[in-house]
Order: sequence, then structure tokens, then C-alpha cells
Amino acid sequence: MNKKKLIREQLDASLQRLRPLLEVTAPPKGWIRAIRNALGMTARQLANRLGVAQQAVSRVEKEERAGSVTTKTMRRIADNLDCVFVYGFVPRTSLEATVAQQAKKVATQRLAQASQTMSLENQALSKRENEQALADLVDELIRMLPSDLWNKS
Repeated sequence: MNKKKLIREQLDASLQRLRPLLEVTAPPKGWIRAIRNALGMTARQLANRLGVAQQAVSRVEKEERAGSVTTKTMRRIADNLDCVFVYGFVPRTSLEATVAQQAKKVATQRLAQASQTMSLENQALSKRENEQALADLVDELIRMLPSDLWNKS
């Protein structure tokens, strides 16, 4: 098994544990405000803990809702709320499936170009041969992961 495939499989296994998080949605006013309110902490009290003005807390809460707050800020605030800021990516399917899907897309495009040339030369493949050629090319692309696999096509 090649090294990149092994890495994808191991990362997929780790990320699989995060799939339940896909069901979690952020509170309407953001995590900072929700946690702060649940703890019974005012914006002024959080500001004091952070060593900033109360307006800074209000600004950060707005930035969180807008999606423009930095991870550094989120970590700092989480720490002051006795929380851990968690950041990550959860694949919609799996990394393996994403690579396979892209490989099939690229292989289909490459074979379409080759088939057109072969048809012009009266050397077209049968449907079965075409399906086998596609499967073989997909397998090769997955195994080799060429540098152009993710180029815009």
C-alpha cells in the first residue's frame, strides 16, 4: 500500500469520530455569548478576564457571528471561559471517496479526449473496453496521485 493512501486511511479513521459534530449547529448569537451567558458571566466580566474593554468583547462576539474572528482570539476566549476551542475539518464523505471522485472525473475527461481521437482513426473501444480503461485509469490516478489531479478542469 502506498504511503499517501495509508495516511488518508488513518486520517479518515480519526476524522470519522468527528462525524457527530456535523449535527451540531452554532447558537444563533455565537458560541462565545452562549457559553458566557450559560456561565452567568457578563461581557464586562469576560473583558476583565481578557484584559480588554467591554466593547472588545461585543466586537468579537459580532465577528464570531460574521465568521471573521481569528482562531487565536477564539482560543484565548475559550481558555478564559474554561473551555477548549476545537477547530477542524470533517469530510462530507471520506478523504478516500474525495480522491476517488476526482480521479474518476479526471479519468473520464482524459478518456473522452482519447476516445475522440481513436474514433477519428476508426479505433474506437467497445463499451466494455471503455469501462475497463476508465476503471484502470481511475485506479492508476488514485495510486499515483499525479500533481495535476486537482488542477481546475
